[in-house]
This record gives sequence, structure tokens and C-alpha cells, in this order.
Amino acid sequence: MKKTNSSHFTRRSFLKSTAVIGAAMCMPPVLGNTVKSEEPSSANSNKGFSPLPTRILGRGTDALRVSALGLGMMGMNYHRGYHPDRQAMIKLTREAVERGVTFFDTALGYGPYTNEELTGEALAPFKGQVAIGTKFFDEGSTASTLETDIRNYVEGSLKRLDVDCIDLYYLHRYTSDAPIEEIAGIFQKLITEGKIKHYGLSEVSADIIRRAHAVQPVTAIQSEYHLMWREPEKDVIPVCEELGIGFVPYSPINRGFLTGAINEYTRFDSGNDNRNILPRFTPEAIRANTRIVEALNVFGRTRGMTIAQVAQAWLLAKGEHIVPIPGTTKLSHLEENLRAAEFVLSPQEMQELETAVSQIPVVGDRYPASEQQRIRK
Repeated sequence: MKKTNSSHFTRRSFLKSTAVIGAAMCMPPVLGNTVKSEEPSSANSNKGFSPLPTRILGRGTDALRVSALGLGMMGMNYHRGYHPDRQAMIKLTREAVERGVTFFDTALGYGPYTNEELTGEALAPFKGQVAIGTKFFDEGSTASTLETDIRNYVEGSLKRLDVDCIDLYYLHRYTSDAPIEEIAGIFQKLITEGKIKHYGLSEVSADIIRRAHAVQPVTAIQSEYHLMWREPEKDVIPVCEELGIGFVPYSPINRGFLTGAINEYTRFDSGNDNRNILPRFTPEAIRANTRIVEALNVFGRTRGMTIAQVAQAWLLAKGEHIVPIPGTTKLSHLEENLRAAEFVLSPQEMQELETAVSQIPVVGDRYPASEQQRIRK
């Protein structure tokens, strides 16, 4: 594993060290371009940041080259409690580009609409140099309205993002009665028409992935995946590897839990934080699951890694087709997350970490029943 000279291991102490070290810890721009088969081109001049590696989602003509870590935009104004004002989030997003991030994730449902608008405004100066992924729900669509509804969703997202073509367009949740083959066929038309470049699916089974991929190759599958939720390893990640599909883990640090910054006294009562309904974020569950955070801290302590960096370095080591999309509202956290790409865990280290975590039972479901029923397997 590549090591640094850091002796700070918690997120709080990491922030203190960034205040001292400053720009020396910043990450540089990826020479990144989202054109399918071309090498990345620079989004800005080299400002002295270290290179952020790139990865490829998908295969062949359906491949999309992006930075090895993306940026999840949702928490900048939706579902994650209090947040800085809009201009501060626009500035942070542009700072991410300066540090090499070329992959940004949003959705129609975040707000709704307002997160796409924020994303579009923030990334307007970098058109053609970064990739934006967005998503839609198919709820309420009937067999006769499905294609019209999806087209309306696409047009709305194009307008809010202020782009001519969406780089990666996901079905956020597959809840309609329409066969997935029919939905994939609509995506195929949209790609042919130049409305979207690539498409993906979120939180679906291996069987659904195979059926959709047979109609139109899928570029990426998005799903929750981290050291406290490894369910995708059973069949979804293997089918992605088999078919050459990229895998995009959302909530890679378990909605902030795998940072060490949350304890049983943390409250999620801002009115804009869905963690207050998640079984895994009750005081009792947090108290029990803190043992997992402690295990990550022990692992990272002798390697100069923060808890969040351990969690993300583990994901990056699980496969070259995996691109996590951690979210944040703070520049110091952004830099901490991006530095996770500097650490390469050996197979022995991976086994050590996984063994330590597997011995600790995870307390609490990831979703309440009302949300879980929207995930179709």
C-alpha cells in the first residue's frame, strides 16, 4: 500500500492538518474528457495538484471515461441537513473540477429539480470537459405514457442542467410494470437521437441488468455499496464484471457514518435529512455500529489514513470498473476524499480489513419498509 507521512487519523484531525498544509494537499485536475474513445483533455490549467486517476465505465462504444472518484451532488441542497448557501456549493463544485473530478451525480428527484439546477449552473464553465449523471423515477407511468413520460423527464433535465446531451442517464428506481426491455429500447432511441450518450440503472437485480443489456448495452449500474452493505457482491457486481458494465457506489461512506463524525447523540432533525427515518441511524444502531468505525480507525492508524479514506480506498481496490461518488459540502472533506485514491491496498490488507469488519454484526436495516419496497429485485 502506498503510504503517506500523516500521523492524523480522524476526520477532525485531518481537517486540522489541511489547515496547516493547505494547497500542498490539494488534488490536481484530471486531464479528462467524456468523449467515448478519446484520451482526457484538460478542464483547466495545471495548478500544481497531484493527478487524480481516471477509470472507464462500460465497454467499447458505450464506455465513459471519468475520474476514479466522482462527486455526489445531492447533499449540497437535499436530504443531508443544513448546508451552505447556493453560491458556496457552486464554488465547491468548481473546486472539485480544479482538483480533477470529472464525474458529477445528481437526479431529477433531488429537491425535486433544484439539485439539477445547482449542478447545471456550477458546471456551466466546463461543458464538454466533465460528465454529468442524472436520474429519473418511472413511477406513475402506464404502458401508453411511458415513452412520453421519459422523454419529458429528459427534456426537463436537459434544460435544468443546461446541456445539449446528458452524459449518463439512469433509471433511478425500476417500479413500473413495463418490461425492462421496453425501457431499454426507449433509452436506445434517446441515444440514437443524441439526447443522452449513455444509460444506466440503479438498485436492480442481475437478471434485470442482463435483460436490459441485451437490448442496449448498459454503461453503469448505481447502487449503495460500502463496508457496511456488501449485498451487491452476491450477483450484481459479478454480472457487471462479466458484461463490462461500470459500477457506481452511492453513499460510499454510508451517509457520513464511515467518517467517525456521527455518534448516538447526533440528531437529524433539520427537516432536510432522510437519515432520521433510516433504521441504521437510530441512536441504538449508531451506538452498536460504532465498533465498525473503530475497526476502520485501527486499520488506518498505522497507514496514515483517515476512516473515510479507508472506506473509499477499499472500494477503489474492489475493481477498476468501480467509481465511488462521495458527497460533501466542505472543501476539506472533498480533499480528504480525493486523497483516498493515493492509497493502494494490497490483497493482504484487503483481507485484514474485511475480516475485521465481518466479525462485527451490522445493526439496523438500510431502509425502512416504505423505501425498501421501491427496490425491485
